[in-house]
Amino acid sequence: MPAIALLLPASYYIGMNDLPVTRPNLPEYTVSELAFALKRSIEDKFSFVRVRGEVSGFKRHGSGHCYLSLKDAEAVIDAVCWRTTAIRLPVKPEDGMEVVCTGRLTTYPGRSKYQLIIDTIELAGIGALLKLLEERRRRLAAEGLFAAERKQKLPFLPEVIGVVTSPSGAVIRDILHRLADRFPRRVLLWPVAVQGEGAAAQVAAAIAGFNRLTPGGPVPRPDILIVARGGGSLEDLMAFNEEIVVRAAAASAIPLISAVGHETDTTLIDHAADLRAPTPTAAAEMAVPVRLELIAALGGSDARLSAGLARLFAEQRLRLDGLARGLPDPADLLGAAAQRLDDKNERLRLAIGASLAAAKTRIELAAAGLRPAALAAEVARGRDRLTEVRGRAAAAMARLIEQKRLSADNFAGRLATHSERHESLLARGYVVVREIAAGERVVTEAQSVRPNAALELEFYDGKVGVIAGGSRRLVRRKRSAEGQISLFDDL
Repeated sequence: MPAIALLLPASYYIGMNDLPVTRPNLPEYTVSELAFALKRSIEDKFSFVRVRGEVSGFKRHGSGHCYLSLKDAEAVIDAVCWRTTAIRLPVKPEDGMEVVCTGRLTTYPGRSKYQLIIDTIELAGIGALLKLLEERRRRLAAEGLFAAERKQKLPFLPEVIGVVTSPSGAVIRDILHRLADRFPRRVLLWPVAVQGEGAAAQVAAAIAGFNRLTPGGPVPRPDILIVARGGGSLEDLMAFNEEIVVRAAAASAIPLISAVGHETDTTLIDHAADLRAPTPTAAAEMAVPVRLELIAALGGSDARLSAGLARLFAEQRLRLDGLARGLPDPADLLGAAAQRLDDKNERLRLAIGASLAAAKTRIELAAAGLRPAALAAEVARGRDRLTEVRGRAAAAMARLIEQKRLSADNFAGRLATHSERHESLLARGYVVVREIAAGERVVTEAQSVRPNAALELEFYDGKVGVIAGGSRRLVRRKRSAEGQISLFDDL
């Protein structure tokens, strides 16, 4: 590094061994003039420098500015990174991290200090970057983001495949070509930047965006995701080592295949993904089976099934034939039974003939033993018994008719007596009250009569229709405008 020189005349310097000399013609500088002279001199000489050192005392202020120190074994220099620059840094500084900072040197007159204004920060060498990634991997693994029990099983034949990659690279073309060869499926591409500033945020947002799609919605939700990128240096693949991408992959509810870089490249998203593919083409092969192989396997299964059924039928046919050989001849079984049936039929016919002959003989013998005189006497006795039975039946019928006639006369007498008593009661001033609405039911209680009910009064010499009043106490007979009489009056 060049030495720092003050912009003062040489005559103003004195040797270290010389005694100070008073020179009244020397110009005087104020503290501010001297400080800003130093500031201009340093900024002119060190307007663009690269400084390598270890980060120490890193602190992010509430304003967004970052303050830190760079140190080595013998010296320390303060550094500051303004907010607008800090949000674009590809590497987030941490204490103990060895970095290479690019910027410009300036002074801070308020404290007589000089400091480095940082424009970019890079890790100092591949070793430091690998150390950072290893520390990050251990920390995320301790949280369980890489646990095997979190891994999801890939669907056998997905209907929709979501791909997160650059739309302009060869990766998407390789994936589409491989899918078309193996088993054409519908592909949804979420275009993202795969390296540089903002790439990690875009990849994480794409994974989360696919997971937010509604199944059966206007945009189909993928059954499987492929996060892919071509090969590159470790610095080129850093977007897939960022914590935001790793957490998004681990939180994905859709099975995810990581296909970042070539076969030897390893990123942290590979640990969080459900499956790692060595290349994007291999990821497409893992996502779907080979259609022709499935057709061939199906044909083979069909052939094996047909052959198995044929063997089964053949075995059953042989077994049935063996069982049939052990059975007796049906003709022999039926022949013996038919012979027994014919024998019994013949024996039955002979027995019926013999039975009829014996009955005929018994009848002839009985007829030969009867005489005409005895037969006439028997007929006469039967006639006498019939005449006696008829006489007894006629006498019984006469007695029954007489009993019924006496019962009817008795009932008619009682009915006449009841009718005369009813008429005599009506003649003495009694009245029969009937409720017309109830089918001319006879009313026996005053409390059962409803107000304004239509009633019929039966007198000795006729009937009169009336309307019941509102009270329950009989006061006098009233005739309505229609000629009806009311026996009840309102109180």
